[in-house]
Amino acid sequence: MSQQHLLFELGSEELPPKTLLKLSNALLANISQGLKEADTAFTAGKAYATPRRLAVFIENLATAQPDKTVEKRGPAIQAAFAPDGSPSKAALGFADSCGTTFDKLERIKTDKGEWLSYTQAIKGQATKDLLPDIIRQSIANLPIAKRMRWGSFTTEFVRPVHWAVLQYGDSVIDTEILGLKTGAITLGHRFHAPQEITLGKPEDYAETLYTQGRVIADIEQRKAIIRASADAAAAKVGGIAHIEEDLLEEIAALNEWPMPITGTFDPRFLALPAEVLITTMQTNQKYFPVKNAEGGLLANFITFSNIDSTRPESIQHGNERVVTPRLSDAEFFWKQDRKKSLAERVDSLANIVFQEKLGTVAEKSQRVIQLSAYIAERLNADVALAKRAALLAKTDLMTEMVGEFGNLQGIMGRYYALVEGEEPEVAWALEEQYFPKQSGSPTASRATGQVLAIAEKIDTLAGIFSAGLIPTGDKDPYALRRAALGILRTLIENQLTLNLQETVAFALGLFSHSFDVAKTQTLVLDFISDRLKGYCLDKGYSTDEFDAVYTVKPADPFDFMQRLAAVKAFRLLPEAESLAAANKRIRNILKKSPEPAATSVGTLVEAAELQLLASAEASGLAIAPLLAAHDYAGTLARLAVLRGDVDRFFDDVMVMCDDLSLRANRLALLNLLSEQFLTCADISKLQS
Repeated sequence: MSQQHLLFELGSEELPPKTLLKLSNALLANISQGLKEADTAFTAGKAYATPRRLAVFIENLATAQPDKTVEKRGPAIQAAFAPDGSPSKAALGFADSCGTTFDKLERIKTDKGEWLSYTQAIKGQATKDLLPDIIRQSIANLPIAKRMRWGSFTTEFVRPVHWAVLQYGDSVIDTEILGLKTGAITLGHRFHAPQEITLGKPEDYAETLYTQGRVIADIEQRKAIIRASADAAAAKVGGIAHIEEDLLEEIAALNEWPMPITGTFDPRFLALPAEVLITTMQTNQKYFPVKNAEGGLLANFITFSNIDSTRPESIQHGNERVVTPRLSDAEFFWKQDRKKSLAERVDSLANIVFQEKLGTVAEKSQRVIQLSAYIAERLNADVALAKRAALLAKTDLMTEMVGEFGNLQGIMGRYYALVEGEEPEVAWALEEQYFPKQSGSPTASRATGQVLAIAEKIDTLAGIFSAGLIPTGDKDPYALRRAALGILRTLIENQLTLNLQETVAFALGLFSHSFDVAKTQTLVLDFISDRLKGYCLDKGYSTDEFDAVYTVKPADPFDFMQRLAAVKAFRLLPEAESLAAANKRIRNILKKSPEPAATSVGTLVEAAELQLLASAEASGLAIAPLLAAHDYAGTLARLAVLRGDVDRFFDDVMVMCDDLSLRANRLALLNLLSEQFLTCADISKLQS
């Protein structure tokens, strides 16, 4: 079947820069999916995106769907004929539904009977006839939060559209997209090449825009150019460009022809916290800050212009004039905020409602103080420092700086606490309470910060669940999934031992509103366990390994991970498969036994069972110190020695014998074995 390349381009007013890449990727995904559903083959697809256009190139797209042969099955033969041998109504109706007559129908025989059937050859549709609807549906399915209308048009899109290109091979597919007639005409750079450009072959799209339109169509290419240009510009002033991926993507989405401009600002502003300057430059101005080799800021910034100006110094001076008042505002906030200490702001937290049922932020702070003290005692941290950090934890929310730059909460708390003479451990905890900030980012590294981070998150989880606001689907307004994972990561990655069941119970006891405490505790712990399972699977553990440990319900996440690592190591042993099967058999026997197993083993008679009892008693003594040291790998390795005796027992001994006393003793022996393994995990859950 012949193939041709496809190009679709939609030109518009400047698209939202923060969602440009998302829209571009979604358009490619939607068109690709539409083509697959239409059974039109292609080899590859590529998305292009600039501030004024979204485009998709599809390589080697089949010119038509493949022809198909469809066999339809009708009524059974016994229902296909009337008593006089004429076709029944069911048979005639089937023929009519197939667009044919009764005499053209066939019969099909299977081992289950005989039916009427009809085989129809369906010729595949031409791809050019399918494409308009696929394109229109792909646009309709884009993830646009709010669509707009313009002029007298009834169509809707994220921004007003001005042109549409739809080329298949050497031809234009004439149709209408968002009220626009499709063609082969595109527009280049708004200033450098505003004239219309007639596109040639679809595969020449990016090159044509570059050479004739002064437009770099590939956003990834623009990102690479911007990164390299920023690095080179920073090097010229003796620094290193501070480039964050989100801002890099946004700048690439703002420029079709990015040109670097290096500017400076008054060095006096370097006295401000570096995070303040970086946030001001990045958030307000879309600048890349410049750092020295030691990581300190230089009084320089790098911005990008969408034009290749003959007077770049004018753009530089303009940006320098704009950034100065921004930095002056930040300087003013810094000075004003320091006139009032964090401790003096504690009472003002009573003016902020955390949640209707849970009260104000001040009330939350009082709960976190008590919870922090509880956790600090169990983690052997300084209780006084933990309580002080919890008291001041949210006070920087009342500062001018955090009011202007919300992303600096915690960071500014640390700076203000340090200049006010608070203990460094307390100051750092004010920032680390929000750790980890995102997937893969660091957890709190200091003891007080770890305590506060855990306490804050547990209070939020317990409180929101107690208020009945459990996350559903994608909706999680209080970021409870992130909080639960943050608790787990902080405990596990810092090897902290904390009983979550007891801690959640303590946290729930601090709330005064009416709710089902026992039910809420179960819901919170199950919610955390779901996050733990995802964490473990991401770390390379299997579902059955997780289930083996989860069955014994360890309340301490770090202890859980130690057991999990031991189970993973155990299953590599040659005895593992046999012992897992034996444990499964033991659990089934005990479960089906009409009476509970005895607590102690009485008289046994067979050599195999006597040997197993002796071995089990020896292993019980051997694993006791290993369990005390949380050496679960050593425990399971020692229990693996029992394999031979367990195998002989099941070969030689009938557990469910007629002698009820002997049967009870044998069940007690199996229960003893089962309990020894369950000190680590339920290895019967392991799949062979």
